[in-house]
Formats: sequence, structure tokens, C-alpha cells
Amino acid sequence: MAWSPPATLFLFLLLLGQPPPSRPQSLGTTKLRLVGPESKPEEGRLEVLHQGQWGTVCDDNFAIQEATVACRQLGFEAALTWAHSAKYGQGEGPIWLDNVRCVGTESSLDQCGSNGWGVSDCSHSEDVGVICHPRRHRGYLSETVSNALGPQGRRLEEVRLKPILASAKQHSPVTEGAVEVKYEGHWRQVCDQGWTMNNSRVVCGMLGFPSEVPVDSHYYRLKSLTNKNSFWIHQVTCLGTEPHMANCQVQVAPARGKLRPACPGGMHAVVSCVAGPHFRPPKTKPQRKGSWAEEPRVRLRSGAQVGEGRVEVLMNRQWGTVCDHRWNLISASVVCRQLGFGSAREALFGARLGQGLGPIHLSEVRCRGYERTLSDCPALEGSQNGCQHENDAAVRCNVPNMGFQNQVRLAGGRIPEEGLLEVQVEVNGVPRWGSVCSENWGLTEAMVACRQLGLGFAIHAYKETWFWSGTPRAQEVVMSGVRCSGTELALQQCQRHGPVHCSHGGGRFLAGVSCMDSAPDLVMNAQLVQETAYLEDRPLSQLYCAHEENCLSKSADHMDWPYGYRRLLRFSTQIYNLGRTDFRPKTGRDSWVWHQCHRHYHSIEVFTHYDLLTLNGSKVAEGHKASFCLEDTNCPTGLQRRYACANFGEQGVTVGCWDTYRHDIDCQWVDITDVGPGNYIFQVIVNPHYEVAESDFSNNMLQCRCKYDGHRVWLHNCHTGNSYPANAELSLEQEQRLRNNLI
Repeated sequence: MAWSPPATLFLFLLLLGQPPPSRPQSLGTTKLRLVGPESKPEEGRLEVLHQGQWGTVCDDNFAIQEATVACRQLGFEAALTWAHSAKYGQGEGPIWLDNVRCVGTESSLDQCGSNGWGVSDCSHSEDVGVICHPRRHRGYLSETVSNALGPQGRRLEEVRLKPILASAKQHSPVTEGAVEVKYEGHWRQVCDQGWTMNNSRVVCGMLGFPSEVPVDSHYYRLKSLTNKNSFWIHQVTCLGTEPHMANCQVQVAPARGKLRPACPGGMHAVVSCVAGPHFRPPKTKPQRKGSWAEEPRVRLRSGAQVGEGRVEVLMNRQWGTVCDHRWNLISASVVCRQLGFGSAREALFGARLGQGLGPIHLSEVRCRGYERTLSDCPALEGSQNGCQHENDAAVRCNVPNMGFQNQVRLAGGRIPEEGLLEVQVEVNGVPRWGSVCSENWGLTEAMVACRQLGLGFAIHAYKETWFWSGTPRAQEVVMSGVRCSGTELALQQCQRHGPVHCSHGGGRFLAGVSCMDSAPDLVMNAQLVQETAYLEDRPLSQLYCAHEENCLSKSADHMDWPYGYRRLLRFSTQIYNLGRTDFRPKTGRDSWVWHQCHRHYHSIEVFTHYDLLTLNGSKVAEGHKASFCLEDTNCPTGLQRRYACANFGEQGVTVGCWDTYRHDIDCQWVDITDVGPGNYIFQVIVNPHYEVAESDFSNNMLQCRCKYDGHRVWLHNCHTGNSYPANAELSLEQEQRLRNNLI
């Protein structure tokens, strides 16, 4: 029995369509789609867009080479097979192509031969379908709402809620009101006839809200119903899993001149949404921190904006990524709603937002759309089908419009992404534009400003901006003492002085930023640190250069040089750049410092901190590492090393590559000569002073549990950032390996 596609895949508009052309025309640039099961985006009826109308392809002479070209154009690696005789249901509209003839090496159907547009002797019972390999090829970037819709769907440009009650008008963001749809530049209301909670769920998801609640329509008056022509949409029917209203069945209001009213016996559709935790008014009392079981088990990393990033899930007490095989908008929307955002506006493939590190937990995730969490969706283990981190999935979610972007701007910059920062705040109850005092201004605050501006990450936080001229009427300092944690949505949410107090009076010392839509992201290999740690008693005669560079504890100053030794906890570090741009020193080569003893340049004076802490966090020993050789030690197959320190070369770490500091080089240690036996925390922090911008600073810290008995040392449970909880048990295999770390 032939499978019939669900009605939600179509947008039924009662408009006159264009007739198919009467003569053959060149294909030009075609757009394809597969109409089939929502859980299997890699298979379905093949349809082609031409002259604003979708049509089908006849199965005459269609074979594997034609299917291969179609699948490749759709973003899949290859075709598995094709299906004839309308296996995926009969399509509607014209049969655009017949007798398609491909060699199989073409990059798109444009390059294949055919009878020409609309020239066919087929019926829809011969509509061809294709089944592609679920793996996306590396050049395919994402599935967006816009490319999931037909041409009629793209006319449904936006949806908004028009607040009616006084309480709703005062709420930010607006969560309740009459539904209005923007169609070809005009806003139109929607009739509530047949309106369901499923419809409300789709609308709320588009507006950035994860859920909806029923509305008591008794409080709403029928004011806007006096003019029946104010309604554009007569009836909407959604399943509730659609990422956009255009995926629902939409019936246009009766044409002008009809006797039938646009909205018989009804009123405008009213929706009430529930905002996610990030977008609700702040609580007066801080919430108690929950237990580990209550912490979220999905997160987004390396996104330039709120509500976007690489998808990571917590399984087996460790964070890992999701493979992009069969990743689509339905599954992406489950992630977005679980995190307190709306539905997904884009599902991204091929590590578009950076590669993760560690396990790949899930692959071929098949959500239906109503699941509360991603763990409720059927999926395979990531290791079952050969996924690599180059296949890491990501999402961009719909987020509520808080209006924050209208309260900040840049002035005087050479390009739109840089300039003097100007903000709008209330002064004596009146909104006023002004500048920000640069005292305490740093990269964390600049990150919040760039995110608020919608410009991504901050690459520079300027404390002097005399070279940029601001807006003439915004010279007054209206914000000072700004301190952000980095998670705020706007500078107005950061801590700051009550009365403005800028000791240097502003002038040339005003805050400025330079933003970029991508950034590097340094992450350490925790397993390598754990497996390479050992103790060494090193003679003072071999430590003169290290002493000169302050790599020993202060007690070394009072020893009888060159007699004696220092006890060193040594280890190797491997630092990956998992971001989307290269990690480069803040300053150019003309500012690097030459160190004669080791005969090398320091491009960053303090690149890493090495510390030994007590269990309550008190520091008992410390070390540091300058970036004397920040380079690409190794890169994956297919990537070229770009940075090398030899011959005063350029320093940096290329995206996808890593820099390794071996355990046997100077300063790659913590001096524990003065430390007694006990249990400690070993900690490494890379880029500790935030000298170089990164997309994610939360993974810059590595911690291990450390046991020292005076003769041997054990490092166990090493993890980066919050990759997994610090109380995980040490496995027997690891314990046997660590028992060999003798002096």
C-alpha cells in the first residue's frame, strides 16, 4: 500500500497557481526537496521548485545515477536507491520533469538532460522517490525553516502577538495577545474558528517560547470583528510539531465578494505563551542549587548568539556531542524547548558551530516533536555508525524579542562591528542615550555587549576610545562600574553603580568594543594530563633558566644554588582549538618579549596557570607557562599546519589542530617541594587572564583529584570545565596505570 504523506507537509492556499510552461526551458538553478516521513528526512518523493511552484519528477528512465545527483544536491553523501510508482504518495500540481538523464558525476540536476519543463506524458502515479544515505556531506550546512517551506510558505514572513489586556501590554516579552501574521508586507489577524492548543504551540515556538497555556477568551472583546476583512486566515490546523505555521494546513478567508463571513461566529485567535527561565523577571529570592540529578542534561556550546550552539548531552556522567545523521528541525526543536527557547529555526550539520571533544553519545536521533527531552527520543549510540566530531550537530533556536538590541549601539567605528559603546538607560524616569565608563571594562563585559548588539563575540574590549567620535547628544556617561558574569542578555542586567561614578570623567576613557561572528575555543585533553603525570627530583644545577622565568616556588630563592633539588609534579598538556577561528596572540610579533636564557619569544606572558589546591580551594603550590611556542604541533588528516615557532615564525593554533607541551620541557610542572602528603586538587587554566577572546571560557579549566603520599602521586578523575562531576569513581584500570607514577 502506498504511503501517503501527512497533510502538515503542505500549505494549502486558495490562490490561483501559474500554469506550467508550454515549451521547454533550461533548468537554471533548481531547488529540490523530499516529501516523506518527518522522522526520515533522507527519503521521500522528489519535488522540484520552478516558477514559484513545487512539482514532481516522473520515474521514466530514472535510475541510481539520477538519484545520486539528487541526493548530493540535497546535502547527502550518496543515494541508496530510488522508488518508482509513487511509493511516497502521489504529488499535486505539475509534473515538472520527465526522462531525466544524468551521468552521475553532476553536482546538481541543472546539469542533467530532460524533456524540459512541464513536458511529460506521465501521471502522478509515476512520481519518483529517492532514498539517500543519512550522512550529510561536509559541504552541507543546515536545514532551515525557510528551505523547509514552499513558495507560499515563504510569504508567511512573521508572526506576532498583539497585546490587548493592559497587563499584557506591560509585560516584556509579550507573551499573550491576538495572533497576527505578516503576509506580503501586511499584518493580518487570524480567526479563532477551530483554533487549538496545537496551533498555539506552533505560534509560541516561533516567538521563542517553549510552551503555551489556555486562554480565557471571556476577557477579550470582539472589537476587531466589526470589519470582517480584517481577517486574512480563515482557519489554521496544526499538529503542534511544526517549526513554522506555514507547515500547517492554512485555509485563506473567502475571497472578496463572497456572502460567507470571514470568521462566522468567532473572534480573533488569542494565544498565551510561557517564557523560558532566561526570559522571565528575576526572582527576588535566589533559588537553591539543585542536586546533580536536577541539572540540565543538554546544553549548547560555542554559539555566537543566545539560543544557538553545538548540541551536547550528558550521558554516563559525561558530556558528549550528537551526530548529525538524520538530524532535522523536529529533533532540534525538542532540544530548543528543553532549554527554555522556542522551536528551532535552523538545524545545523557538519560541526558548523565547532567540533566537540570527547564521546559522541547519540546518532540518528528520531524525535516526533512532542518529547519533553532529547533523551525521550529514539536514537542510536554515536559509536554504532562511525560518526566523527566533524559530524557534530548544532541548532539555532527561536528566542523571544526582549527589545535589548534597541538599547545599545556603536558609534564612530570604521566598520559596523566596532566602535564607541552607547547605551540607553532611564535617568529620572526618562530614557537617555549615553556612554559607558571604561573602569573595570574587560572582555567579559564586551562579550555581553556584542551579544546584545547581535554581533557575536567580542574580540577586543577598549578602555580608550579617543580615536572614535560618538554621537553628539550621547557624550554623557550614563553607566559606570559595569561587572558582568558573562551570561547576561544585556549590559542593563549586569551589576553597575547606582549613581554614576567615573573617576577619570570619561572623555578619552570610554568603553568600546570590536565584535566578530566567530571565535577560537581552547580545550585541554584531560586524559593526557592524567596519564602522563609523575614526580621528578630535579637538581638545582639544571633549573637556572626555569628559576629566571619564575617557574619555581619562592622558597627556591633561599636555597644554596646549585646544591639541592626541587620536587616537581610533571605532566604533558595537549590544547585543542575547537572554535571556528584560529587562536592568535593578542599582540603582534613586534611586541613579543625575547627571553635570552631559553632563547625564545613569549607571545603571551602567562598562557597557563598550574596550581595545587587543598580540597577547600586554598592554593599550596603554583606554576605558570608562557606561550614560548604557541604552534600547531599536529593537525587532523586534511588540515595543514599554519603556525610554527621556528625562525621567528607566526604563533597560533589553527582551528581543529592542537598544541602539545611535553612533560620534559622547562616549566611544564608544579613545584611541590614544600607540599606535605595529602589529598589535593590539581588545576590547570589556559588563557587565564582572558587576553584572547574565546567562544567559551567555561572549558578553559581542567581539574584532577590528586593524592600525594610523600613518594608517589596519583592524578585521577581529570575533567575540563563541567564535563562531568568531580566525584566520579576511579576505575580499576586507571588505578593500576596510575600506581606506576613513582619518583
